[in-house]
Amino acid sequence: MSRIGCFEDIIAWQKARELNKQVYKTTQQRDLSQDFGLKSQLQRASVSIMANIAEGFERNKRGEFHQYLSTAKASCAEVRSHLYAAFDAGYLGDAQFQTLMEAAQEVGRILGGLRSSVAQQRNDDQHN
Repeated sequence: MSRIGCFEDIIAWQKARELNKQVYKTTQQRDLSQDFGLKSQLQRASVSIMANIAEGFERNKRGEFHQYLSTAKASCAEVRSHLYAAFDAGYLGDAQFQTLMEAAQEVGRILGGLRSSVAQQRNDDQHN
């Protein structure tokens, strides 16, 4: 499908993996570790970003990859929303919240760019 050999080479996946590590580390701390619902939602949304990038890439079709990138971006928004909930509940301090939010926003921007690129490639393929 592309010049990238495996999903692990995709920068969006690498950044999503870093975000996931931060999320898991954070959800093991203090009161957040005891809020099983929010902890689980945050972890699952974070893992979903990585998983959708990988699954979409491995399907080897631009249209499907684009759809999975859309889902990954939506999961990224879900992570951000859960971060607000954790912050509002007092589980995260200002600095920790800012660090996680900036990482999630970066992943979202990268996914948006990758999704646009894949859409353009798909359109180019249809016109050739």
